[in-house]
Amino acid sequence: MTTCDLVLPCRDEGPALRALLPRIPADFAVVVSDNGSRDGTAEIARGLGALVVSESRPGYGAAVHTGLLAATHEYVAFMDGDGSFDPAELLPLLEDVRSGRADLAVGRRRPVRSGVWPWHARVGNALIVAWLRRRIKMDAHDIAPMRVCRRQALLDLDVQDRRFGYPVEMLQKATLAGWRVSERDVGYHPRAEGTKSKVSGSVKGTVRTARDFWRVLA
Repeated sequence: MTTCDLVLPCRDEGPALRALLPRIPADFAVVVSDNGSRDGTAEIARGLGALVVSESRPGYGAAVHTGLLAATHEYVAFMDGDGSFDPAELLPLLEDVRSGRADLAVGRRRPVRSGVWPWHARVGNALIVAWLRRRIKMDAHDIAPMRVCRRQALLDLDVQDRRFGYPVEMLQKATLAGWRVSERDVGYHPRAEGTKSKVSGSVKGTVRTARDFWRVLA
């Protein structure tokens, strides 16, 4: 029985979706938030049974928020649509929230082999997490690349960032609001062939993302 929406913010992730969408557990209704793709992402997603919504404003947060607004179930999950995560690993996160053990369940990336998580992206992530853990006593050790919570609770949190700072603002606001956070290790796999990371694919992308992170923290 479907109890949770799964929002996949996507920009040019068509090749990944062909393999990813058939692997989504039946517990999740897939919402692909298309953020200006030019590779047929929307058509591929619709053909595989996903609900597709479009967000013309560029930015991870913009795509996430549009997907959140389109969700209809009590629970909502988020995951990158590039094939770097196993969607089955969302199930324990969903159960943590559904059972009442946590208000927010997040994944902590564990690379399946060397080279999956470039050094510059890993360092940037570690610095942000260390700051949040020291400054506001955040429980998580990663910037929530996979996460599950109640839809209305997230809307009430009123996350405003529409770029790459969205997950940092979300974690910061959730921690300050007293949310109980559970964290589970999740495998971090190579991206699907034919796709390119907007964040960790280059030092420039990582710097741009880090700038968005620090703008939120400031």
